[in-house]
Parts: sequence; C-alpha cells; structure tokens
Amino acid sequence: MALLELKNLTKSFGGLRAVDDVSLSVEKGEIFGLIGPNGSGKTTIFNCISSFYPITSGDVVFNGSSIKGLKTHKICKLGVGRTFQVVKPLSRMTVLENITAAAFSRVNTINDAKDAALQILEFTHLVDHKDKLARSLPIGGRKRLEIARALATRPQLLLLDETAAGLTPSELDEAILLINKIRESGITILIVEHIMKVIMTISDRIHAINFGRSIAEGTPREVANNPEVIKAYLGDSYAQG
Repeated sequence: MALLELKNLTKSFGGLRAVDDVSLSVEKGEIFGLIGPNGSGKTTIFNCISSFYPITSGDVVFNGSSIKGLKTHKICKLGVGRTFQVVKPLSRMTVLENITAAAFSRVNTINDAKDAALQILEFTHLVDHKDKLARSLPIGGRKRLEIARALATRPQLLLLDETAAGLTPSELDEAILLINKIRESGITILIVEHIMKVIMTISDRIHAINFGRSIAEGTPREVANNPEVIKAYLGDSYAQG
C-alpha cells in the first residue's frame, strides 16, 4: 500500500487552475521527486497535501485514509512533516530553541522536547551551532535548520521544498548525504527541487508537471529523456532535436 496517494488532485484560484487533475503515489521508504518549471504547481501541491490550501477537487490519502479537509496541525500529528521554500526560523531564538519548539508537537514537557532537539541537532550536524541565534546562520545553516525543525515533528513522510536552493557546491553534497540519511532512518521523502544534480542523484522515481498537469513519471533517466519534460524546460527545438 502506498504511503501517500494524490487522486485527481485539483486546486483552482478563481479562474486559474494551478493544479489540474494530478494523480501520483509515493511508496513507503522511497525518495520521490516532483519537478517542473517555475510556476508549474509544485509548492501548491505541497500546500494542498498539508492543508494550507483547501482542495478544489480530488483527494489526498495518507496511510490508507483521506486527509482532505483536516486541519494542518492534525495532518502533522498523523506524520506528515514539511519544509518551506522560503525559510523563516524563529529568528530571535537559538537553533536549539527553534528545534525544541517544533518538538512540542510530539512531547509535553520541556525536558523531553529539549532531549529530542539535541538528538536532531546531532543527526543534522548542527550541534556546534545550537546556541547561536537562528538569524545569524548563513543560508546553508538555515536550510539545514528548516529540515531539523521538520524532523522534530517525527514525520513518517517528509515534504522537502527546494531545500538545496542557494547552497554552495560543497553544501549541495552535504544536503544529498543528509537527505539519504533521513531516508535510511525510515522516513519517506517527497521532494521538490530545481537543482538537477540533487533530484537526479537521490530520487527513486520522479513525477514531472507543467502548467499544473502531469507530463511524465518514471526513473530519473526516463524522465530526463522524456520529450515533454525536455520541451517544458528547454523549449520545442530541444525536444525535437
């Protein structure tokens, strides 16, 4: 049974159909990539899964049950964690305090939350920065903190939204190692990413969309060679050549 299923998912904003009849399934334990040009609807799909946006039609099924219409915090409690494309840590709090705050979604005492946060700091290699203010971290550190905060909610499924954007080449390599490490810990990953080095290296399968509609799905090699994907990214002349 798939861990996550999108069934004919559609999201409209007035007359604009941002997501148009998208269906896909993510199997437990895999890294599933979601790609498409800017404005193709990828983050909107994440927002529909986590109920930041109400779904116009279709369904989102997690662990065999529909989560359509549930409150965002209840979806998080069920085991769906996520990061955001624009990272916004609690800037006046330390790195440790940021992760501790997120851990309260699962525990009830400050000691338990802090213990969980310390474990995640070790896991994400942020322990040396635990007493720094979140706002003092460079972009790479803030991206890693965003992942750490999501991990503190103890997800079964982690939605990663462009966590590699703005990273240096060495930080990209570290991000790939961390994402694989997260999967090895038993967490399933659905990732949106524009940097092809990342998405093609880590994904088991990839689903491509354009203008809100599905255009291809398969292994990284299959999707990279798909004429519709090439056309969406590079134009007709490249797809025909």
